Amino acid sequence: MPFEANPDTTIAYELDPTHTTVAFRVRHMMVTWQRGRFRTVRGHLWLDREDPTRSRIEAEIDVASIDTDVAARDEHLRSADFFDATNHPTMRFTSTKITALEDRLHVEGELEIRGVRRPAILDTDAVSPESLDPFGMLKVGTSARTTLSRKDYGLVWNAVLETGGVAVGDVVHVELDLQFQRKP
Repeated sequence: MPFEANPDTTIAYELDPTHTTVAFRVRHMMVTWQRGRFRTVRGHLWLDREDPTRSRIEAEIDVASIDTDVAARDEHLRSADFFDATNHPTMRFTSTKITALEDRLHVEGELEIRGVRRPAILDTDAVSPESLDPFGMLKVGTSARTTLSRKDYGLVWNAVLETGGVAVGDVVHVELDLQFQRKP
């Protein structure tokens, strides 16, 4: 579906990566949650305040920026066993439909990981009102959540445990805290 912004009501924003968090958690050894984040992210928001359903968001994440606080694990996650960062250096999300609920947004889109593009849905808080930061820049923000199957995107590596089960769970919980800066 082509995106047609209303020039009278749509405001363009750029993602502020220093005030944005792209975090995830997945079961490890079937007993605890392993958490991590991606440190390098770029994106744009075209926000129509009068009709949020006419808004759009695009984001790109550098896979090599994964950080779980363990360098050896991060290297394994960058390898062909998981993200294959050499051949697939970025993940991308592009919204395709936004539905306004009472105080939330239902953001449908396409998520591409490892060259596999699939539908994804973000349960998103309403975008905040604009706020002026100490440097004179107008900012807005929101938070979003989704759950996905890593296997759906070709991240299938695992190890069977002696006691039964697997080393890495399939279900990945993603949490996003996004801050955007109004473009001049």
